[in-house]
Amino acid sequence: MRLLALAVSVSVVTLAAACGANGQDGAQAGDPLETRPANAPGQQPAFAGQTRAPAVRTEAALAHTVVASGLVEPWGLALLPDGRWLVTERPGRLRIITAEGAIGEPIAGLPAVDPQGQGGLLDVVIGPTFAGDRLIYWSYAEPRDGGNGTAVARGRLSDDGARVGNVEVIFRALPTYEGRLHYGSSLAFSPDGKLFITLGERSDAAMRPQAQDLGSHMGKTIRINADGSVPADNPFVGREGALPEIWSLGHRNVQGIAIAGNGDVWTVEHGTRGGDEVNLDRAGLNYGWPDVAYGVEYRGGAINAGVTAREGTEQPVYYWDPVIAPGGMTVYDGVMFPGWRGNLLVAGLKEKHIARLVLEDNRVVGEERLMTDLGERVRDVAVAADGAVWAVTDETDGKLVRLAAVN
Repeated sequence: MRLLALAVSVSVVTLAAACGANGQDGAQAGDPLETRPANAPGQQPAFAGQTRAPAVRTEAALAHTVVASGLVEPWGLALLPDGRWLVTERPGRLRIITAEGAIGEPIAGLPAVDPQGQGGLLDVVIGPTFAGDRLIYWSYAEPRDGGNGTAVARGRLSDDGARVGNVEVIFRALPTYEGRLHYGSSLAFSPDGKLFITLGERSDAAMRPQAQDLGSHMGKTIRINADGSVPADNPFVGREGALPEIWSLGHRNVQGIAIAGNGDVWTVEHGTRGGDEVNLDRAGLNYGWPDVAYGVEYRGGAINAGVTAREGTEQPVYYWDPVIAPGGMTVYDGVMFPGWRGNLLVAGLKEKHIARLVLEDNRVVGEERLMTDLGERVRDVAVAADGAVWAVTDETDGKLVRLAAVN
């Protein structure tokens, strides 16, 4: 292993006590955290608290430490049982990085990726039976005849961490498309061992309607067994014309998923100019895109006549306008910040922070921006065994960063 960076920089931020220990007391009476004008000022939320949640603050002094640098557009990270991290780099490399910052050489044995645009090597997770079989799973933009598409593969990580073997592709998103955008794709295992995969609708205007088409994987959340087979209780199993892997539909570009201990599936997806969404992603439901959306088109003007609600489609639990451009997400359940338990931590690319969303009865009642002084695009976020928060930054000199309480 080579040591690229160890504790390159440390930034300490002392946050005043502006709320109770759980980050919720008084939150509903606070001023909204977001003060910038909306891109779609005429749109109204469907219910109170759906956007512009009150600002909350953590009662602690926090410090972030840059543990490792020199990574090229890192995308996903996953904690190994021994405390080391699996980190993907979008051009196609997977590495192991120690908690002290030693960066391993690229792991051998991965299939080729198509790294153009937003494509490449994307997310990585360890399997639920890793202790016995050392299986890891990763998503990537797969080069194909006629274009490319999101795929998920799995393989056995060697005992020395140098390579993956017995690699098999267990899912391929269809149809194949010649494009550069909106691959998704985040991965998460549920407590019952099912693998969830999030997908984009490939962005282009001609592809958008496929988010509503049950005969296409585009713009869907997928649920499969760990071996790639389809669970018998998936919501569209046996429905004519529907792909049985589909869990939910009507998504734009979902790059974050987190599954709570009670099995609730949370996803976060990119909007256009406005309309980043946090969804409680439930079986068989339609989340609206492109028929229903908040925000406006990139070029300006309404999306589908500005419709924000329609019978048969679900409202997001929360949305941002203006956007933060969300990446990965996790549900916090660590010991370092007991007041954060059950909160969502969302990586922010455009706004360069981690958004902490305080949940109460599956509604957002407070929002905090963490690690704002790092000044880099935060791509993914995870929690270590000690409760510290770790993140990777999507830069050509990407960082692995640890955020922790100051003793």
